[in-house]
Amino acid sequence: MTISLPLTPVTLPGRLVRLEPLHHDQRDGLIEAASDGEMWDRWYTSVPRPEDMTAEIDRRLTLQEQGTMQPFTAVRVADGAVIGMTTFMDIVPSVPRVEIGSTWNRESVHGTGTNAESKLLLMTYAFETWQVEAVRFRTHKMNLQSRAAIERLGAELEGILRADSVDAYGVVRDTAQYSIVARTWPMVQANLQHRLRHR
Repeated sequence: MTISLPLTPVTLPGRLVRLEPLHHDQRDGLIEAASDGEMWDRWYTSVPRPEDMTAEIDRRLTLQEQGTMQPFTAVRVADGAVIGMTTFMDIVPSVPRVEIGSTWNRESVHGTGTNAESKLLLMTYAFETWQVEAVRFRTHKMNLQSRAAIERLGAELEGILRADSVDAYGVVRDTAQYSIVARTWPMVQANLQHRLRHR
């Protein structure tokens, strides 16, 4: 199976986290998650403020209708708490390839394995259901926490895209671009599964 449009919403269940199709009923949980550590108060990320959450959900769902994004809400399996958002984005069926991005998680789950499992679930779907050739990850050059997490996944740095985009503060940013390709996926998958067995 390859990527076909329109995209069909899908739930990706894991042991620590469950990725559910984004919908407006999750708004309050997403506001609570973003408020855990005031995730919007980081100049190198784009986490919506509580008053902007509805607009962000609308934005992501509109991109889903256009076939360029498949948005998810991340839910902790242990207690059903909403912990953040993630997406397939920059979807190119002709290659095929996708980017995993626009991701954020509440501060209290950082380092608990939920983000690694989310990425494992997404990449498994991308490589094994959509049979993509590559999964890309992009982040602000100065977001060292995000870059370290991407590198721990096994992604390789392709380069720094200079003056790549304008951030939420109107500043032109440099972007670090990483990727995992189909031929390295089995090794990446085995490494992530090993890491998660100890969570």
